[in-house]
Amino acid sequence: MSDSPGYAYSSLALPRSPVSLADFEQMKASVLFSEEDVKYLRLSLQVLKAEVEPILDVWYGFVGSQPHLLASFSAKADGKPLGDYLASVRRRFGAWILDTARADYDQRWLDYQHEIGLRHHRIKKNATDGAASTDIVPFRHLFALVFPITFTLRPFLAKLGHDAAEVDKMQAAWIKSCLLQVTLWSHPYVNGGDF
Repeated sequence: MSDSPGYAYSSLALPRSPVSLADFEQMKASVLFSEEDVKYLRLSLQVLKAEVEPILDVWYGFVGSQPHLLASFSAKADGKPLGDYLASVRRRFGAWILDTARADYDQRWLDYQHEIGLRHHRIKKNATDGAASTDIVPFRHLFALVFPITFTLRPFLAKLGHDAAEVDKMQAAWIKSCLLQVTLWSHPYVNGGDF
């Protein structure tokens, strides 16, 4: 998935995140994210690496069934879904699944989270793919999507026969990680000094 168009996780050209690693440690403490969560995210990688495309099928099915969500991947001029744009984003979304499960949350990862936030905001939306889509992913949808993303992940987390307690811990780790990431992505949306 690292060959996905516009996937820039390890790019040296990415700007440094305005959120410091010390700030991120405080965010992790606020959401009770611990080394146990890292352990269970990495356990989820063993399960999810073979399930990326089926997971994306579920997630894209959900987004595609919600016109207000699909609008962020549609043409600004006529509101029709942009197939090439959806395909490029899907490849990066697949890489994001694996990046989340690897749980290597270092400076490089933090910088890429900022880039993802910029790509949802009018600052850089559409720039990566040259898409003629809407100018912004509305902020109101970012946090709300944490639930469907993590809720629909559960059946996949159970696929290798882990017991219910392990599946619960993997899902809890995903919820915490997604909350952290969406909070980081919200940085461009927040008034200067208020983050």
